[in-house]
Amino acid sequence: MITAGIDIGSITAKAALIKDGELAGTRLDFTGYNAPKAGRRVLDDLLEKTGIKKQEVDFIISTGYGRNSVDFADKSITEITCHGAGARFIDPGVCFVIDVGGQDSKVIKLSRDGKVVDFAMNDKCAAGTGRFLEVMARALESDLDEFGELSARADVPAAISSICTVFAESEVISLISKGESRENMIAGIHESVASRISAMAKRLGVTGPVMMTGGVAKNSGAVRALENKLGVSIRVSPHAQLTGAMGAALLAARMEQSA
Repeated sequence: MITAGIDIGSITAKAALIKDGELAGTRLDFTGYNAPKAGRRVLDDLLEKTGIKKQEVDFIISTGYGRNSVDFADKSITEITCHGAGARFIDPGVCFVIDVGGQDSKVIKLSRDGKVVDFAMNDKCAAGTGRFLEVMARALESDLDEFGELSARADVPAAISSICTVFAESEVISLISKGESRENMIAGIHESVASRISAMAKRLGVTGPVMMTGGVAKNSGAVRALENKLGVSIRVSPHAQLTGAMGAALLAARMEQSA
């Protein structure tokens, strides 16, 4: 049996294939302005990469910000459920999932059997999301991929007090004019993101084990800041950005088996 999961995020589109209970392949690309086209493209590219024909795929589930745009999917499921399933597929010991993507951030609490029992979500403000970090990177004329390494060199994280992206950008510009080091400002930005997310996590009583998913999980500085705020170790999978798509494919397999 072969099933597919497609995760359409605000920045990237992801696809994953599960074949007989094992991960058969993944694909990631930019979503762009045309989400339906992005969904088809990542799946077609993945099928070509794995040598699997489209007619061999038994069930497709879409998830993510643009899940309803995937008109060829058999079913759509929220990213909360899919990230929970994907995290447990990667690491069966995970109890909490922190998903930080481009558009929103979520903290998900899982039961012993891997079901979502509670969650907290920030989808009303860019603070604490990948978009916030992108804006800050532009203000600092820095490559976002370097943020983790640069923040590790900080002496004292700069104070970024505002939780609003626009005001925080103004704070950064003011710090630049005062001669604050880029490293300290980036560390302060990570502290600001971690404060926002940890507040949600603490409401759910986060302990451990914790896995971080989404694109921001690739930022080691953000992960470190969040670990310090929560006082727990955070696991980051090489499949962090693909967790939702993997979870969708896994749930598709379960639905197909029970049909």
